[in-house]
Amino acid sequence: MIGILCEKPSAGRNFAKALGGSKGVYNGEQYVIACARGHLYKFMSPEDQVDTSLSTYYKSWDIKNLPWDETKFKWKYAKGKDTADTLKQIKAILDTCSEIIIATDDDPTGEGELLAWEILSELKLRPQKWSRMYFADESVKEIQKAFVNRKTIQSMQTDKDYIKAFYRARWDFLSMQWTRIATIVGDGKSVLREGRLKSAMVLLVGDQLKAVANYCKKPYYQNRFKDENGIVYSNPREEIFESKTDVPNKYHSSAVICDSKENKATAPPKMLDLAGLASKLSHKYPSKQISDVYQKMYQDQIVSYPRTEDKVISPEQFNDLLPLVDKIAAVVGIDPKLLTHRTPRSTHVKTGQAHGANRPGSVVPNSLADLDKYGPCAADIYKTLASNYLATLAEDYEYEVQKGHLKEYPEFKGSASIPKKAGWKAVYNDDDSDDDSSATGLGTNAEPFVYEGFPPKPVSPSMKWIMKQLEKYDVGTGATRVSCYSEVTDSKASYPLLKDTKGKITMTQYGDMSYRLLPGTHIGSIAITEKLYKDMRDIADGKKNPEICLHDIQRMVQEDILTMKKNAETMRKELNIMETTTERYEGTWNGRQVRFKKTWGGHTFTDDECEKLCNGEEIQIEGVSSAGKPFKCKGILAEQEYNGRKYIGFKKTSSAVPDEWCQHKFTDDEKTMLESGMKVHCDDFVSRKGSKFSATVHYGKNDNGYMAIIPEFG
Repeated sequence: MIGILCEKPSAGRNFAKALGGSKGVYNGEQYVIACARGHLYKFMSPEDQVDTSLSTYYKSWDIKNLPWDETKFKWKYAKGKDTADTLKQIKAILDTCSEIIIATDDDPTGEGELLAWEILSELKLRPQKWSRMYFADESVKEIQKAFVNRKTIQSMQTDKDYIKAFYRARWDFLSMQWTRIATIVGDGKSVLREGRLKSAMVLLVGDQLKAVANYCKKPYYQNRFKDENGIVYSNPREEIFESKTDVPNKYHSSAVICDSKENKATAPPKMLDLAGLASKLSHKYPSKQISDVYQKMYQDQIVSYPRTEDKVISPEQFNDLLPLVDKIAAVVGIDPKLLTHRTPRSTHVKTGQAHGANRPGSVVPNSLADLDKYGPCAADIYKTLASNYLATLAEDYEYEVQKGHLKEYPEFKGSASIPKKAGWKAVYNDDDSDDDSSATGLGTNAEPFVYEGFPPKPVSPSMKWIMKQLEKYDVGTGATRVSCYSEVTDSKASYPLLKDTKGKITMTQYGDMSYRLLPGTHIGSIAITEKLYKDMRDIADGKKNPEICLHDIQRMVQEDILTMKKNAETMRKELNIMETTTERYEGTWNGRQVRFKKTWGGHTFTDDECEKLCNGEEIQIEGVSSAGKPFKCKGILAEQEYNGRKYIGFKKTSSAVPDEWCQHKFTDDEKTMLESGMKVHCDDFVSRKGSKFSATVHYGKNDNGYMAIIPEFG
């Protein structure tokens, strides 16, 4: 019996469809399908990776306990939440199989292998044979071909994809140290999520925002000419002036001499990756929504594999899609008569591809309206992706380039591009193509004028811009960039770093803090990811020792502690942030990592109380108010706001005192004093008429017998 381990139930259904059921016989071999649900195991917390004698040391956020010694780590896994039943089912299905096939997603980073081996190793499955299915997508044809042509794997330890993925997983786990450093040296309470890609995004955006802010729109003036068709003629050696009145009036009109006419052609633009697709639609939809909807469409083969790093497709993938071209064109409203180039282009079709570039899938919807069930952006995803792919089947864009000079002043030259044949531009609108075309070309006579120019203004950062920057430096796949971008711009997160407003990026208060901490650090450099991916390849090929590479993180952490401490001094001054050394507790609350004060109202929470708070439980504490009055209260962990900053902290649930009176927001200490029968004096009350006043108040029964805030003057 051959056991096939798929990454998720939707993939299992596609495999069952291709092979003839969840179990059966295909190509003369008995098989059975088991399904995971993504990563079912995850690394235990740092304090659980070491001997108990070191647990406190590795759990603490004290900066003196960094860097970690990774040689102390056991790299133990723990079951993910709500995965016990899935693991039990996988164990039951695969336990007696003589061969187990890893059929998880064939991710270029080896993530699919890591996911599978985590499960197979922890379940202690020991078949006679291991093998791997490699497939470009989950279409029937691809799955069947992958089953027949599966490759034998000797062991987990010799699986190159697993080796590089396991190294990256450990590297990223150790990178948690940078979050601790930034949080501690920052304001001590805002959890600043530093990571390879997150930090690179923040630094790139911050630098660009600074360049935009510092831009000085200082004009300059120069003599130029313009003909009757609007074509401008300039001389690169012509003198430039700071004032328009200083430009000498020394030229007169001149005839235009055409020097050359040349026919040129431009091939269709490159195919989109997920980052390019999300960038194009960022003015309408959040990146996470695009990513999630795309994944759902992929599961039904409406679109191709999302996490590809390929920029072109293979001849086989081209041939598979060719019979569907007219149907795809009809769905997105493109005239099939425009798609006359139905042979592979060497610029877009090459051998040796794995998943191939993002493109329409093997299942063509009947209409764009049929895609609404996947989500509100599904139709736009398909239309954009299909138009981009169909453009590769259209003819080249053809145009004529005319170059000329002025008869009286030969140094002044101009050029014009005259469209001759729309080609692929009639199929797809490429925002990145330079279109300086002129319908009429060069004129016959040009008049002098004073040209007003400005230094080029830096482009305001946008999702499209940041994706291009990351692509330029070859950092991550398109899907990885989109995933990370969604995370750092998630407005529902406790400490989002960037803010996305219809594709335009600004910095949040936490991003601003992070940006000011990053200059000169290793974690803030794009080079760190470039080095990681190179090391992954070298480790998989046996050229480097992963333990030596991991050990180098200690050096980088040590150096970045010093750099961030120095940067933090400037950051706190510029942002008016007080340094704090309050002890904090880190845990998981509502499915996310949080840090909160271990003291409140004179009470210091025990670790047991902190764990209960993280579990959403209400606890009762005894404390002492700032006036020295003892009190008791109950409370929970909750998201709150102070001076415009959101934070996670203890919140009383048993208080009857209102949060605000006459526009003054009572602090927790003030509320505790009022509850205890004490008086509170404040100077910032505001009357209904808008006048500020000072008053001493207490909490008691008013004239109507209701409990209320009562000022001493009645």
